[in-house]
Amino acid sequence: MTTPRQPLLHAEAVVLRAPSQSWSATDGMIGAGPIHGHYFSDVRVVRGLEVRVAGETPEHIATQQPSASEAVFVSLLRAIDDAEADPGVRGELSRTSTVRGVEEEFHIRSRLGETIETTVELRILPDLCGMDHVKAGLGAESAPAVSTTGTTAAWGDGTVSARLDLPGAELTLEGDAIVARWQVTVPAEGETSVGWSLAVTDASAVVAGVEGDLPWTVPAVTSGDERLTRWLAQALDDLDALRLTTTREPSLQFLAAGAPWFFTLFGRDSLWAARFLLPLGTRIAADTLRVLAGLQGAESVAATAEQPGKIMHELRRGALEIPGESISLPPLYYGTVDATALWVCLLHDAWRWGMPENEVRELAPHLVRALEWMRDSGDSDGDGLLEYVDETGHGLSNQGWKDSGDSVQWRDGSLADGPIALVEVQAYAYEAATHGADLLDALGLDGGDGWRAWAARLKQRFDESFWIDDPDGAYPAIALDATKRPVDTVTSNLGHLLGTGLLDVRQSALVARRLGSPQLDSGFGLRTMSTDSTGYWPLSYHGGSVWTHDTAIAILGLAREGHRDTATALTRGLLAAASAFDYRMPELHSGDSAAESTRPVPYPAACRPQAWSAAAAVAVLTSVLGLEPQGDALSLSPTDAVGAIDVDGLRLGDATVSVSVGGDGSVLRASGAPIEVR
Repeated sequence: MTTPRQPLLHAEAVVLRAPSQSWSATDGMIGAGPIHGHYFSDVRVVRGLEVRVAGETPEHIATQQPSASEAVFVSLLRAIDDAEADPGVRGELSRTSTVRGVEEEFHIRSRLGETIETTVELRILPDLCGMDHVKAGLGAESAPAVSTTGTTAAWGDGTVSARLDLPGAELTLEGDAIVARWQVTVPAEGETSVGWSLAVTDASAVVAGVEGDLPWTVPAVTSGDERLTRWLAQALDDLDALRLTTTREPSLQFLAAGAPWFFTLFGRDSLWAARFLLPLGTRIAADTLRVLAGLQGAESVAATAEQPGKIMHELRRGALEIPGESISLPPLYYGTVDATALWVCLLHDAWRWGMPENEVRELAPHLVRALEWMRDSGDSDGDGLLEYVDETGHGLSNQGWKDSGDSVQWRDGSLADGPIALVEVQAYAYEAATHGADLLDALGLDGGDGWRAWAARLKQRFDESFWIDDPDGAYPAIALDATKRPVDTVTSNLGHLLGTGLLDVRQSALVARRLGSPQLDSGFGLRTMSTDSTGYWPLSYHGGSVWTHDTAIAILGLAREGHRDTATALTRGLLAAASAFDYRMPELHSGDSAAESTRPVPYPAACRPQAWSAAAAVAVLTSVLGLEPQGDALSLSPTDAVGAIDVDGLRLGDATVSVSVGGDGSVLRASGAPIEVR
C-alpha cells in the first residue's frame, strides 16, 4: 500500500478568486495530479475534468493567464483538422474563477474552408473531499450521489451544495462521472463554443469572496529594472484574487494567507500583508485590524489557546485535522505568540500612514487589551520576555512564523525544548510597547510611560540573555529554550529585529553583517537557516529554504537602519527569483546558492500565490524609495538598487503621491504631499 503524500504544486496551473480555486495540469485538464480539482471554501467539489473533441483529447500547446482569476488553455484539434502541416483548427478552454464557483467555455476556431460537424464531450468527476484530506494525500473515500434535471447536475452533503449547469448538452451519468455531449457545427473559417458553469454554496462557510473596488491603489511604476515593475503587477493582481471577508463581518476585507491550503483569515499572515501594503493606502490595514479585533480573545481557554487580549491565529469552517501529524486545531484557534504584538505594530504604522484618527480611537480599547496580553499572558513566567508552549498536545508545537516542528533547533541539529522565547517575538513586543505608548499619548490616554518602562526592561533582559559570542562576531540566538539557554543556530529571524528599535547601532551592524554573509544570503534571498548549521538543508521548510516575506522584512529593516548595501544585495536576489518564477513568487523556494544554480529550485509544496509573498513586492518598492511617513510629509531616502524609477499612486492619508528618482538615487520629482529627502 502506498503511503499518502502531500501533493506537489510547483508544476500545476491555478486559477483563483477566493474562496474559489481551480488546480489543473498546464493543459487545463483535472485529475492527473493529487491537488487537481475545483475547490470552494476548503472543499474539493470536482476532482476530475476532461474535454474531448471528436473522441480525442486536445493537444495542448500554450497556457495564457490574463489575470489570477482567468486562464486560457490553447490546444490543437488535429482529429478534425486537414492534413496540411500548418494547424488549421484550434481549441481554447477558458476558465474563470468567481466568488461563487467557476465558469468554463470551450471554443473551436477554424481556418478551413468547409463546415465541420463534430462532438464536444465533457467528463466531470464530482467530489466533496475536505482540503485537509487532500493535503494529507488521502483524497476522496467515495463519490457523492448526483441528481440530474434537464441539463443540470447537482450534488451535496447538506452543508455544501454544488450545481453544474450545462446549457445545450445531452447529459448522462456514467459510473461516478457526469458526462455532457454537444453536437456542434463549426462554420467555414469560423468558430463555435459550448460552455458550462459550477456554482457552490457552503452553509458552514466562515469566509466569503469579495467583489468591487480594491482597498488599495494600483500604482503606475516604471523602473530601470523591469523585474520590479513586473513583479508588482503580478503581485497586486494576485492580492486582488486573495481578498476575503468573514461571514460575521462582510463589510471588512482582509487577505487570505495563500492557495491552496490557507484560503482563510490568518492573524500573522494577514497582518504582515496589510502592513506591507500601507504605502498604497490604509483601508486594507484598517479592515484587517477591525476583523481581528472582533475576534480578540476574551477569556482563557486551553483547548483553543484563547487568552484575554490575544489575537487569533487562524479561522476555519470546522476543526482542522492533519492526519499523521497528531495535530487537531479548533475552528477558531489562537495558537500564535506573535500576532498580538504585530496587531499593535500595524495599528501604529497605519496611523502614521494616515488612518483617520477616529478609526484609530475606536480600536484603542483593543490596543490596551493587546498590550496587557503581552505582559499578563504572553510572558507566562514573568521573566520579562514572551514565550509559548502548546498546552493541549495536539496544537502547534511552534507558534512563531516558523511553525514547523523542527524550526527551533540547536546548531548541532537537536531540537530545543519549550517553552520557547523566540528572538523576533521580543523585537515585535518591544516595538509594540514603545509604539503602543506613542499611540496612547497621541490619543490622550494614560499608560504610555508604563509601557515604555516595560519595553526598557524587555530590552535589558534581551541584551543579557540572547547574545552569543562568536569569532565571526556576536549574534542573537534564535530563541531561549525551557531553561533559558540561548539556542545557538544562526537564522533569518535576525532580520526581524532591525527597524524595531530593539537594537543599538553596534548590535544592528552585527546583525546586518550576518544577514549579508554567504551562509545566509543565497543570492536568491535570505536562507531561513545558516549553511554552517548541522540541520541546514536547502529544501527544509524552515531550515534552509528562502521565504520571500522573510527576506522582505529584513530588507525593510536594513534600509531603515542604514545598511543599504546589504539591503540592495538582498533586493536584487529577490528580483532574480521573481523573474525565475514568472513574477508569481511562491511561499518559499530552495536555499541553493545562486552561484551554483541558474535559477532557484522550487519548494514543490509551496503555496502560490501567497499573500505576504505577493505583498513583499510593495515592501521592496518601499525600501528602494526609502519611504517613511513623517506626519503630513513623506520622507524619502532612495537607493540605486533598481536604477531610475517613477511611481505614481502612492498614498499618504488622503493624498496621492508621485515620485521620480534618478539612476543615482537622487529625487528628481515629487508631488502630492510635502517631501523630505534624507
